[in-house]
Amino acid sequence: MDVVIVDDVDINVVLLNRLMDQVGGCRVHCFLQPMEALAFCQTTVPDLLLVDYLMPVLDGISLVRRFRAIPGREDIPVLMVTASDERAVRVQALEAGANDFLSKPLDRTEFFARTRNMLALRRSQTRLADRAQWLQEEVAKATAELRLRDRETIACISRIAEYRDPETGLHTQRMAHYSLLIAQHLGLPAETQQLLFDAAPLHDVGKVGIPDSILLKPGKLDPAEFEIMKTHSSIGHQALVVGHSQLMQMASTIAISHHEKFDGSGYPGGLVGDMIPLAGRIVAVADVFDALTSARPYKAAWPVERALQLLRDGSGSHFDPVCVDAFMVQLEAVLATKARLDDPAQVP
Repeated sequence: MDVVIVDDVDINVVLLNRLMDQVGGCRVHCFLQPMEALAFCQTTVPDLLLVDYLMPVLDGISLVRRFRAIPGREDIPVLMVTASDERAVRVQALEAGANDFLSKPLDRTEFFARTRNMLALRRSQTRLADRAQWLQEEVAKATAELRLRDRETIACISRIAEYRDPETGLHTQRMAHYSLLIAQHLGLPAETQQLLFDAAPLHDVGKVGIPDSILLKPGKLDPAEFEIMKTHSSIGHQALVVGHSQLMQMASTIAISHHEKFDGSGYPGGLVGDMIPLAGRIVAVADVFDALTSARPYKAAWPVERALQLLRDGSGSHFDPVCVDAFMVQLEAVLATKARLDDPAQVP
């Protein structure tokens, strides 16, 4: 353990050093100049500070006050050596951060008792800090494992959805990346960005509840069929909302809200503007762009510029203008992602 001794009288320093040698198990650092001691404590965290009260330039109380102001030194045990029995001096020292006192002339029994008590206190502090750090690391590991399991669950559910709607495979990957790019430009917290990226592929998972005759129909849906198709957002939400993790909750939110429109004309809730969860507003832009620029049994892929113009035209009505603007700012990255993950048959 590291012990710092500060006293402007050389013989006092020698005496305190010898006494600490008898305590044993300590590396003792002695200083005659208070400012040199403070400079040392800036870079080395001591386990005990022994400081004299009466010193020129900087007295013991002022030194303790400055020592406590150094980050990470708030709880280090401090023993003040003083010949003063004045109550006011001791109160000031306590207020500055001293933990205990040694009276001059030093009594060996008192010295050993108080220094050993202070060092024992420090060892307890260190053990508690180590325990807290260990617990924090264990919680982080457990959290990472849970998130990995959630991601595995998402991947499995996405794969199941692909068997029902094989067109969704690369689509879900692309729109998840587009959603992430929008979230990054909007400055969302990194954790939220990751949740959005991981959850976005499940936006259409509710389609597993749509009959094949409608889901796989090569032509345009009639009004009755479209009403059935619209239920996929609620089906997906109901399937995912039972999950209690942040990832599953994000996925359920996206499932229920990504077909809402900014002007309130969307479904299933007819939500308007900021009433639509931000995740749903982000995914709406990413999903529509990729759907338009992807070939489907009932349509050819749109050229990119035509799809971009639809986003611009729909800004403020179908789409959140802020999300559209963010998408446009990230367009270079969007197109790079599209080129990397595009289907061979897509039209550029």
